[in-house]
Amino acid sequence: MNYDVIVTCAVTGAGDTRDKNPHVPVTPQEIADSAIAAAKAGAAVAHIHVRDPDTAKGSRDVDLFRKTVDLIRDSDTDVVINLTSGMGGDWVPSETDPALPGPGTDMIGPEERLAHVIACKPEICSLDCGTMNFGNGNEIYISTPPYLRKMAAMVQQIGVKPELEVFELGHIRFAKQMIAEGIIDAPPMFQICLGIPWGADQSVDNMKVMKDELPDEASWASFGISRMQMPMAAAAVAMGGNVRVGLEDNIYLDRGVPARNEQLVERVVGIIERMGGRVLTAAEARTKLNLKKI
Repeated sequence: MNYDVIVTCAVTGAGDTRDKNPHVPVTPQEIADSAIAAAKAGAAVAHIHVRDPDTAKGSRDVDLFRKTVDLIRDSDTDVVINLTSGMGGDWVPSETDPALPGPGTDMIGPEERLAHVIACKPEICSLDCGTMNFGNGNEIYISTPPYLRKMAAMVQQIGVKPELEVFELGHIRFAKQMIAEGIIDAPPMFQICLGIPWGADQSVDNMKVMKDELPDEASWASFGISRMQMPMAAAAVAMGGNVRVGLEDNIYLDRGVPARNEQLVERVVGIIERMGGRVLTAAEARTKLNLKKI
């Protein structure tokens, strides 16, 4: 059981969710305001994607990240900023020639995937630790060992802590290899991602198996998607982990009721407190995660 819990709010993600929930933030101001509201509700960490304000689609525009981060930092609310580095790994084969990229492909190299991280210098950035099929179409998310090693070394050099996002056991295996090679500083930080097609399914058994494969000194959190968001949060706390909630992973508060980020945070805080735990502040999370001030 974890009695001192770090709550992360994944504020918006990159999925096509705005048409399903009008509370999904899109503009830098909306994303910043939602992150601040989540922090006031009890989130110590805000995991940030940005979106194209005109289309509401996920974006990797450096200026959008910079505007969003500046708005959060200029507020009177303290929250640890965790930027995604997962954009730019999408490959969809062409229907006419599978050797060529088709519509929906967005494939870039390590340096460009981290351009906004270098520009904004957050305390944390995510690092998706492997390649996987994504959804029921032809989309593949590509994150190869050479790319990951390069990205890990880059964020290590600038002092940003990588959040090692693992979607199945092979991802953990490679993350531990990077730790052994010295390009991930100890203690490492893991995020066990459950329920995303076609990674590990969301269940207590899968969470335990993956948690048991982590290095002994690792800090870890886990999340489930959609209706399993809160059950997986409770399971993570019971197993000694931290939690992640937010509109990136689940857009409903109850069946058919669109959620706001702060409502999801309030709900998970209530679960944690009823289990006998407490949520940590941003300052306490920095100490627990051994974050560096950049």
